[in-house]
Amino acid sequence: MRYLGNKESIVNEIDNLLTEKGLDKNGLSFFDAFCGSGSVADYFKGKYAIIINDILKWSVEYTKGRLFAPSCTFSKLGFDPFEYLNSNTNTRHGFIYNTYAPTITDRMYFTPENAERIDYFRWQIEEWRNDYLTESEYSYLLACLIESVSSVSNTAGVYGAFLKKWDQRALKPIVFEKVGSSISSCFSISSFNEKIENIIGLVDCDILYLDPPYTQNQYGTQYHLLETLVLNDNPSVSKGTGSRSTAPMRSDWSKEYKANILFDQIISKTKAKYIILSYSNDGIMSKEFIEASMKRYGKPETYVCKKISYKKYQNWKSKNDKQHFEYLFFVEKRNESEIEYESPLNYIGSKAKITSEIKKNLPKHYCDFYDIFGGGFNVGININSEIVFYNDLNFFVTDLIKSINDTDTYDFLQYVKRMIKKFGLEKANAEAYQKARAYYNSKPINQRDPKLLFTIIMYGYQQQIRFNNSYEFNNPVGMRWFNDKVLEKFISFSRAIKEKNVEFSSSHYKDLVFSTNPNKFIYLDPPYKLTTGSYNDGKRGFNGWNEQMENELFEFIDNLNKMHVKFMLSYVITHRGKTNDNLLNWINRNNYTVIQLGDVIGISGSKRQEVLIVNYA
Repeated sequence: MRYLGNKESIVNEIDNLLTEKGLDKNGLSFFDAFCGSGSVADYFKGKYAIIINDILKWSVEYTKGRLFAPSCTFSKLGFDPFEYLNSNTNTRHGFIYNTYAPTITDRMYFTPENAERIDYFRWQIEEWRNDYLTESEYSYLLACLIESVSSVSNTAGVYGAFLKKWDQRALKPIVFEKVGSSISSCFSISSFNEKIENIIGLVDCDILYLDPPYTQNQYGTQYHLLETLVLNDNPSVSKGTGSRSTAPMRSDWSKEYKANILFDQIISKTKAKYIILSYSNDGIMSKEFIEASMKRYGKPETYVCKKISYKKYQNWKSKNDKQHFEYLFFVEKRNESEIEYESPLNYIGSKAKITSEIKKNLPKHYCDFYDIFGGGFNVGININSEIVFYNDLNFFVTDLIKSINDTDTYDFLQYVKRMIKKFGLEKANAEAYQKARAYYNSKPINQRDPKLLFTIIMYGYQQQIRFNNSYEFNNPVGMRWFNDKVLEKFISFSRAIKEKNVEFSSSHYKDLVFSTNPNKFIYLDPPYKLTTGSYNDGKRGFNGWNEQMENELFEFIDNLNKMHVKFMLSYVITHRGKTNDNLLNWINRNNYTVIQLGDVIGISGSKRQEVLIVNYA
């Protein structure tokens, strides 16, 4: 049958890729999460244990029929159903005849003669079901019915609408024909009929194959008639096309941003060790987004992207000369403990590049993690604890991080999109940027929307966060924008923070009260005395950083130590030929442990020698 997005043309490429990766061996399980017409599952059914899923019931039954075909003997039935159905002239005036032929209605999906035969075929299969068919044989006959119906439908290949004149193939008498299937026997198959996002965490498999919708086409709309044929439920239908309600079949994979959000969810939650994705170059998700996402959850050294040319169906009216091709992506997934998230904020002093070192040097036992100079939240977002406490003196930043936590990810992104369009924001467009910035600053502080602040930050110089003494955002325009790499960071960060128990505060660290509690762990990432940053000079509406403030911090930490509260301080001892002797004296005086991390490159490209100072072994 003709099917949107059919993968028969690239299934050999998928096989070659799996072979290259040493995965061409029996005993592995293969999860075809969007099985469609079953081309991929049917191809691999003799090699792997097959798991299939699709939101459309007809698709699941059609695929099962193809997989089961070689094993169907019809021994309980006692005769060949194909010979029987094709040798008689029985008819029924059922739902197909009354709804999809020009009989009671003027719909021209089928001729009346073919429609009454389709109704008979469907009725007869159901009559045989309980007493004479195995589950495999039932699915096989349904698949054959779908194949037969598709051969005489008066459509352009899908069922969103019918042709207004009879196509020659639609005038042919219907024949109950066998569905195409490979000769290999399927030694193991299990199936689901669910939205993939609802079951991904429940399915044990070795290989996950993803072939989601690429465009805004809703498959439920395009194949509503086949869904009705399989469900056999005689639904209420629309006046025009005769479509059943497609709401239960609607897929968010056909919407901008929602597809990206779902993709992040799927590859983060899957139990599969290996992930394969086929996707079109003109699909909703960009290659850049997919690559960033797969490298976040997968081992970067295993990442593969193959470009496969194909001929895209175009009707005679099409004038699109764009070259169309498929991408075939592959990655081996990381262990969950190795996955790290990055803040979408390009925060000065960010710990994104040393998060793994920080995690590696944490104590073994603690329940509550306190990130009291939270900043962009690169550390706290990667910590597994009962509670993660985020604090930052800059209340604008705290409100922004909290907004990401509190706001639905899709709604947040839609807001950003609207603001970009409203102000005409684009890279290096100073006029549009200044207009948006002025609008933000014109609002009273307590009425400023953190989502708008985020939008502006994306188009500012190095995407920095800068305020003046009047608490006006004053970063100049920059050469950056809300690109797909930032989008990937935002989506993964947003999902991760929502899955944690995060408490928010915007207090001076000295106002935070701690008591003797071995279950608390305090992480401190203050400004560094030897480095320069917009938060160090005291001219940004917030306190700067000097030796007096440094000593006050040391006293605060010493009090934590006296209460037997474990801490970790990120700091710099030497920088550009200068040494912080005050810091060294404090460390030696208290016999704290120093963990050397070496050079870390900041957002401006400068190097700093980071250390971790702890009070535990």
